[in-house]
Amino acid sequence: MTFAQTYGSASGAELPGARVIAVGGGKGGVGKTFFVANVAAAIAKQGAQVVVVDGDLEGANLHTCLGVRPPRHGLADYVAQREVDLPKLLVDTCVPGLRLIAGTHGNLSDAQPTHEERLRLLARLRELPVHLVLIDLGAGTHDSVMDYFLASDDGIVVLNPEPTSIENAYSFLRAAFYRRMRLAMVSHAVRALVTEAMDQCNERGIRTPLDLLREVQARDPSEGGRFSEAVRRFRPRLVVNEVGTAQDIKLGFGVRSVCRKYFGIDAEYLGYVNHDPAVRESVMARSPVVYAHPNSNAAIYLDRIARKLASETLSSGAVALDLRRT
Repeated sequence: MTFAQTYGSASGAELPGARVIAVGGGKGGVGKTFFVANVAAAIAKQGAQVVVVDGDLEGANLHTCLGVRPPRHGLADYVAQREVDLPKLLVDTCVPGLRLIAGTHGNLSDAQPTHEERLRLLARLRELPVHLVLIDLGAGTHDSVMDYFLASDDGIVVLNPEPTSIENAYSFLRAAFYRRMRLAMVSHAVRALVTEAMDQCNERGIRTPLDLLREVQARDPSEGGRFSEAVRRFRPRLVVNEVGTAQDIKLGFGVRSVCRKYFGIDAEYLGYVNHDPAVRESVMARSPVVYAHPNSNAAIYLDRIARKLASETLSSGAVALDLRRT
């Protein structure tokens, strides 16, 4: 059964709204853009209507992975309010059912949208008459990256089996965790405590999220309960790219174990993608590997992840975090 047969056509009014999935990572070069382009293409191949958004206005290249020439208009025009009608920014790709909102032509002096603009953009994306929206986030832990990651229905972290990538993935998860906890708190004093704990050299000796939880519970039991609930609902998903050995495959389980032990969160190991020469060939050809080399190892594992995402009930996505508090 295809995606369209299961969930219906996006042309009708039966869809409850697009599900938004944000894809981030601790550093550049881990394959976020490649992953977004290919998973979106694989899901579209199943009959879904999909939109990909290049959220990296300072280094946009998602259009290149999809074989699209730099569009005349993109997300930067929406941010600058040169174009307020988001659907007008949609560009067709070489994949039927997959459209793009590019991140080209950004204002490098003020590339990222404001906090309010990010929330407005997410609301507009959910109104698009499609099944899924995937956002390719910029690297690092900038507030814009964290807001998209936390306010989306799902957040996926891509990492490589390399020390620098692993270290930066932990930094990304830590930053997302603390920002979520701060936003979840009602008490100004407790929110200030969370902010203080974000400094790993803080004078209170709070070194881990579990240390912070104990401190919050001691100060305000009701906030402690809210903190625990926010932790329970924070479930980032992990993808290991460029896997070459059995040990590389185990990395996802290792990161998940560390998240549970030191953060108290239940991260999900979504899957992995094998290192494959076909990937470079597809990138050079500016075509998704799931189309250019559908029988390659990389394409097979990308398709597995895509099927897992597509099979999830779109109408029961996670409740987005309210980011209106600052």
